[in-house]
Amino acid sequence: MLPHSNMSREDNQVPLLSDQDVAYESGEKVHILGINEPDEEGSSVVPPFSWKKLWLFTGPGFLMSIAFLDPGNLEGDLQAGAIAGYSLLWLLMWATAMGLLVQLLSARLGVTTGRHLAELCREEYPTWVSMVLWVMAELALIGADIQEVIGSAIAIKILSNGILPLWAGVVVTASDCFILLFLENYGVRKLEAFFAVLIATMAVSFAWMFGETKPTGTELLLGVLIPKLSSKTIKQAVGVVGCIIMPHNVFLHSALVQSREIDYSKKGRVQEALNYYSIESTVALIISFIINLFVMSVFAKAFYGTEIASSIGLVNAGQYLQEKYGGGLFPILYIWSIGLLAAGQSSTITGTYAGQFIMGGFLNLRMKKWLRALITRSCAIIPTIVVALVFDTSEAALDVLNEWLNVLQSIQIPFALIPLLCLVSKEQIMGTFKIGPALKIVAWLVAALVIVINGYLLLDFFSSEVTGVIFTTVVCAFTGAYLAFIVYLVYWGFTLSARRQMLPAKLAQGME
Repeated sequence: MLPHSNMSREDNQVPLLSDQDVAYESGEKVHILGINEPDEEGSSVVPPFSWKKLWLFTGPGFLMSIAFLDPGNLEGDLQAGAIAGYSLLWLLMWATAMGLLVQLLSARLGVTTGRHLAELCREEYPTWVSMVLWVMAELALIGADIQEVIGSAIAIKILSNGILPLWAGVVVTASDCFILLFLENYGVRKLEAFFAVLIATMAVSFAWMFGETKPTGTELLLGVLIPKLSSKTIKQAVGVVGCIIMPHNVFLHSALVQSREIDYSKKGRVQEALNYYSIESTVALIISFIINLFVMSVFAKAFYGTEIASSIGLVNAGQYLQEKYGGGLFPILYIWSIGLLAAGQSSTITGTYAGQFIMGGFLNLRMKKWLRALITRSCAIIPTIVVALVFDTSEAALDVLNEWLNVLQSIQIPFALIPLLCLVSKEQIMGTFKIGPALKIVAWLVAALVIVINGYLLLDFFSSEVTGVIFTTVVCAFTGAYLAFIVYLVYWGFTLSARRQMLPAKLAQGME
């Protein structure tokens, strides 16, 4: 049950136990001006808009937006630009809009209930289901983290002129968990300011590249406004949509919004928080869209229609740019590397952050932050060092590994989206803040579209990779179990209301 749902479930309310894990302790939360002031006109009235309050609520959305700017997304951008030119910019825009919808629902869940998605999965699903969801979330996080850490390591290798090999860059990047712990000690706002600097670094770097390469303005505008899709660019189109929604980011945002102190006894204050979070999340993702647009446009201008377009990846992208555009005031190779490093560092730190919430929420673990960060970081860093040692000298092998990691994350998407949509649709959980029929239809259509698109990616990948009777049998068995579990999650979500209504009757029978 939910600790802050007293507007809709007073009779069934269960207080938050002191031994339960929480996203933020009360002393860690940002105090919002006027939170303890009485409402003269009633608790349901939303206070008037305030720029000062918007500033105080600004932060969680920008941390969330970093997942839209991680090295995996940047690689998808540059490959889409090089192979499809400007033609997929419209898809990038609409994919970002779909991602925004999902993240707003995640924020809605966290603000309204005072619990984040991992906690609610533990409370609402059977134990075995929540454990499967936890394992899936951890696998998705590890896959994303490997890509992010490798991206940082590539940037470090370039900036050090090859002195530091890939594995050394991984070790350097591993230290980011200590940066996280250091900044957390100084408060949430300091941590958010640090991420703002990293986002600004990405924006300046990729805008600089945009200015250096001078993409065609007319083609760029047409690419954004006019939908185009051909059989030759379908794989890049699937990649653009598939990498926008990150499973661990859905869990993360529902926890980040709890960093602000909200008066849950007043419906108007909860609605006020939702309004401010909607504004700042929208602004954050508009900025992330512009940064992604810069990257896609740069590589569209530089390599679309060339013989090397299909061979460009994170490892060689900077070198190809350098060969085409030369040094200038500041070599474009280093501009690219600085932007890539900012993307990798910011996304690995938020990955560590997400890992803490996922582990604490599913397992209800109360442990010191440094220990949880160390465990979370080790889960990704150890396999990443192995990857770096094995693939350091092979760009082609690194690309193949990246494809497998994309598949791993694509598999996990339903296990974040389906629980989220089921939970935000239920009045027993959300009270009057449950989503309405129209928004529910749109949200499920978006979820279905994303799942189908990623299903296409998986089918295309496995059809080319799976050979042999044994391997084919294993993949088919896994696919059957996978689809059955997805159907079970949907069924459980749609029958949640009936089970909750049956509970009071069973309790009454027991009392008799």
